[in-house]
Amino acid sequence: MATGLRILIIGVLLFLFDLYFYQSIKTVLANSSGFKKNLAFFSYWGFTIFSFVIFAMPALFTFNDLPKFIRIYVFSFVIMVIISKLIGTTFILIDDIIRLFRWIASYFTKPPEIVSNELAVNPHSISRLRFLNIVAVGMTALPFASFIYGMVKGAFDYKVHKVKVVLPNLPSEFNGLKIVQISDIHSGSFVSTSPLEAAVKIVMEQNADVIFFTGDLVNNESKEVLPFFDVLKKVQAPMGVYSTLGNHDYGDYITWESQAAKSQNLEDLKNTHAALGWKLLMNEHVALKREESEIALIGIENWGGNLNFPKYGDMKKAHAGTEKYPVKLLLSHDPSHWNMQVTEEFKDVDITFSGHTHGFQFGIEIPGLIKWSPSQFVYKQWAGLYSKEKQHLYVNRGLGFLGYPGRVGIMPEITVMELYNA
Repeated sequence: MATGLRILIIGVLLFLFDLYFYQSIKTVLANSSGFKKNLAFFSYWGFTIFSFVIFAMPALFTFNDLPKFIRIYVFSFVIMVIISKLIGTTFILIDDIIRLFRWIASYFTKPPEIVSNELAVNPHSISRLRFLNIVAVGMTALPFASFIYGMVKGAFDYKVHKVKVVLPNLPSEFNGLKIVQISDIHSGSFVSTSPLEAAVKIVMEQNADVIFFTGDLVNNESKEVLPFFDVLKKVQAPMGVYSTLGNHDYGDYITWESQAAKSQNLEDLKNTHAALGWKLLMNEHVALKREESEIALIGIENWGGNLNFPKYGDMKKAHAGTEKYPVKLLLSHDPSHWNMQVTEEFKDVDITFSGHTHGFQFGIEIPGLIKWSPSQFVYKQWAGLYSKEKQHLYVNRGLGFLGYPGRVGIMPEITVMELYNA
């Protein structure tokens, strides 16, 4: 589709949608002063024009060449306004449906007699219900306020989730092993180092024996992590830091000038893991040692079971040779891997550590009462600890964010897991 035609379609759709929603604004302000009406008119349609310019920019410029603040925050702000108005539009539709039935009914009822000297009124003219339109505007403001709060506060409101897991075969030397897991940093979504500095500080305060990172260090390109290299290099643990790749780390979601450039990007990212002091596990395993005992740590590349995410992981290759270890831990970015392959074919894997879902960065969590997110309609296991017979899965809610630069209800997570044998 030609760029000009695409921009025209965007403009027409945006205008029609905003024109429809503006009817509620007019209804709510019907009894307001001329100043308020004019202010609302120019503010509303001024933002519509601004939104059109923002949506047209990717059609005119390469998206990744735009300033990061525009890519992350300005685009998100415009989309949040549109989503909020879509929610409010539900009540405008209800009003219009009621108006339709009232209009039809007007043809079957006798119109009131018109008193002389009064202006004739069309008996079939049906006005909007002011109450429903006030609700429409209010239901637009509520999610919008939540989105803004999620950007300002929720995005960096790091929560430490502590969990204990009993593994009967765990060697006594590993009793009380403290693991910190972080996931989905998405460094390309941060516009300053301060939030990650705060997160790393919390990570290091946990005094972990070993640290796991379960993928998505970047959004698309390896260079995204460079401004945060010195911050992330502070992530250290006595038994080491181990990592694996997520679906975003492969650069599959942008267009490259050549396959060689894409391959080089992945190599650069691998080298970044090494430079950070993180041991990147690429379909392989290592032994974690304590005194005379060892347990296996397996790490595979991304293996996606849902939504056609790529399956780069080779579990058979990574698992081969681990038979001698009494306990096996697995780093696998996508939690659907656990349900679709690990619990079916690799029943000796004790715990799988995953991320990927972010809990959709939106939901409600009240410990012991409710745990809900749209994520649950896509993933059977989407946040926290799950168990099936003797196998366990922990899904980290992610440290960073992607798309929407915030969190509402599902806060960014630092997991602290302790292992015991009884």
